[in-house]
Amino acid sequence: MSIARANRLTPYLFLAPAGLVLLIALFYPICYMIYASFLDWNPSQRIGEADFVGLRNYVKLFSDDAFRESMWVTIKFAAVVVTLEMIIGVGLALLLDRNIRGMSVLRTLFILPMMIAPIVVGLMWRYMYHPTVGIFNQTLTSWGFEPIPWLSDGSWAFASIIIADVWQWTPFIFILSLAALQSLPSSAIEASKIDGATGWQQIIHIKLPLMLPVLIVTLLLRLIDSFKVLEVILVMTNGGPGLSTEILSIRINRTASEFRELGEAAAMSNLLLIVLLILTFAMFIYNKAQEVRAARLRAAAEEDL
Repeated sequence: MSIARANRLTPYLFLAPAGLVLLIALFYPICYMIYASFLDWNPSQRIGEADFVGLRNYVKLFSDDAFRESMWVTIKFAAVVVTLEMIIGVGLALLLDRNIRGMSVLRTLFILPMMIAPIVVGLMWRYMYHPTVGIFNQTLTSWGFEPIPWLSDGSWAFASIIIADVWQWTPFIFILSLAALQSLPSSAIEASKIDGATGWQQIIHIKLPLMLPVLIVTLLLRLIDSFKVLEVILVMTNGGPGLSTEILSIRINRTASEFRELGEAAAMSNLLLIVLLILTFAMFIYNKAQEVRAARLRAAAEEDL
């Protein structure tokens, strides 16, 4: 083996042990879950004792009204929370992208919600939504309004879990958006000022297009995470009342632990994985296209200078 070829292979040889561990840790559970989804399996059996039923679990899911409702609730929840978090997070980043005294303190305060354990977040919001002693209903009552059934009415319960998630994860969007803003090339901003662009024109035509690759990755991360949120909603509502807040992760947990249908739970997990993979690949392709566009914008701005 030549020295040049050995030098090219050396980095890959150093990475090989970590890559092997990653492959085992990633693909073995996925393969195990795929195999389990073809079985009629319950916790009292070993997996080798379970009966092979083929695609029966998948066929059963698509004819299950509760599963379809959980999937619909999950899609609604993910769409609403990610949209609100992106709007508020990016808006705050644009608002605070300036020299403000005490900015380091503000950043610390902003990231505190996402540092709290999800179970603690769920308990905290559950107590605040309490019908009689919760701070929200106490405030409404003191102002002369009727108390709101935050967690006992389906529509209000769905809104309540959205508020809790937006409170916890908007700081994530804010921090990444602010980092993206502060890494923008100053040449593009200066060129727009020379051309007489207003603040809004700079945001719409310069800052947001250049930030778009980072925003797409941030959006993808939050979208994936919103599809598999569990603890906060489990503590706050346990999927109720009815199925109004039963997202798919709660349905999977309930199917495995309460209904003792491990095969069906594995089939649900596989379907959720497929949805997330489709979203990931779609966003990846779109992100690559936007990176090319952003590079052209940077080049054009440098030519103007």
